[in-house]
Amino acid sequence: MQKLGKKPNSKNLDLNNCALSAADVTELASLLPFLPELEEINLSWNGYVGGTLKALTVHLHHVNLLKVLRLNNCRLTAEDVTSLGEAFEIVPQLEELDLSWNSNIGGKLSLLTKKLQKGCKIKLLKITDCNLTAKDGESLAEILNVIPNLEVLDLSINKHIGCSMKVIAQDLKNVPGLKELNLHMCGLKQDSLQGLDSALQHLAELRKLDISCNKEIGGGFKDSTAHLASLKSLEVLDLHQCCVTEEDVTVLSQVIPLLSSLQELNLSSNKNVGVSSDPLLGRLRFLPKLKSVAISNCGLREESFSSLAEAALHLPELEILDLSWNKCVGGNLKLLLGALKLATEIQVLRLSSCNLVAEDLALLTLLTQDGHLATLRKLDLSYNDNISDEGWVIFCQGLAVFKELSELDVSLRPSSCRDCGMWFSELVAALTKLPVLAELGMQRWVLSESQRKQLENFNQDNKRNIRFDF
Repeated sequence: MQKLGKKPNSKNLDLNNCALSAADVTELASLLPFLPELEEINLSWNGYVGGTLKALTVHLHHVNLLKVLRLNNCRLTAEDVTSLGEAFEIVPQLEELDLSWNSNIGGKLSLLTKKLQKGCKIKLLKITDCNLTAKDGESLAEILNVIPNLEVLDLSINKHIGCSMKVIAQDLKNVPGLKELNLHMCGLKQDSLQGLDSALQHLAELRKLDISCNKEIGGGFKDSTAHLASLKSLEVLDLHQCCVTEEDVTVLSQVIPLLSSLQELNLSSNKNVGVSSDPLLGRLRFLPKLKSVAISNCGLREESFSSLAEAALHLPELEILDLSWNKCVGGNLKLLLGALKLATEIQVLRLSSCNLVAEDLALLTLLTQDGHLATLRKLDLSYNDNISDEGWVIFCQGLAVFKELSELDVSLRPSSCRDCGMWFSELVAALTKLPVLAELGMQRWVLSESQRKQLENFNQDNKRNIRFDF
């Protein structure tokens, strides 16, 4: 451990991203008999582990208290998967298994799953981006019968598993304690969404549901939300980039407001959310526990933006608001004035590519001067090329009030190029008064040699990430 620059720990063997060689894995295996209290092994992001896992697994009986095994991005082979399966019998306390980003697992998952014993204690299973096939999906469905304690299932970025989602959904009833289900970018279709909805009636403990980036489920919500509203414990719902139709929005406007525990809602990149006449955004007022609302690139119109602004008055715990890529926000940020005054917990405000004008920045400055937005940590104003130099001056003069600000982005669009105006000196003066600022984006602004030196002097201790173009 000392050789690899790590601190020894009798319960946690963390060798994540240590450039381990095959010889290192063999050496590590020889140490296991001397670590009887070991509960966690993390070998993630070590590509040379692949093909050598058997040297380690044959010694796992020495650490039969092992609860966590992480093997992300280890280039695991079919032989490794087989060895791992054989080891399940000698690590009866295993609760967490993460095999993400091992593309060679695809098509071979049964080598692992058929070895799982009934009553297995696994609570977390992550197999993100492993090139899983429809056959692997069927293998997964079978093991849901033997891991009744499962709480987290992450199958994200496996585009071919959607074909077997109906089969998986039928067996989700065997894991009633499931708290997180991640199906991001899994190639789901309308029929798999229907099967999933039927399964939800058995998942009363579900806290997080992510079915984002499944474009082919658009149009399927009208027939597949009967049980979604019953998830009274649901805290996170991610539906971004699902190509929802106007008819879907109508159904979701009736269902989402019933999710009384909801804290995070992501509807981004669904254009019909903004153009639909149904009052989905206005009904968010019935979800007072909301902490994060992401409606980026939703084609908001002034009417839907106004409805959102009114609903935000009833969201006292709001911490994150993402309105990026909605052009109607520009010149209309005043509609949010009341909500931003009440949002005492707001930490992240994203207004990238919103067609903002000087008036909008003046409003933000006024809010800070009145003592609002005091907890703001991240502010994204990038890609708003219409803001005049005068607008930037007003903003930078009031910037020093954001004492908690750690990230600020004022970059221009990639196709743009513009000289820094008289506001630059105001910016530099304000930066010295922001003690926790760690990220500053200024890309596509043309800086003179003296201006670049001022930024470099500000960051002479190299503790900040300042992005600008030479």
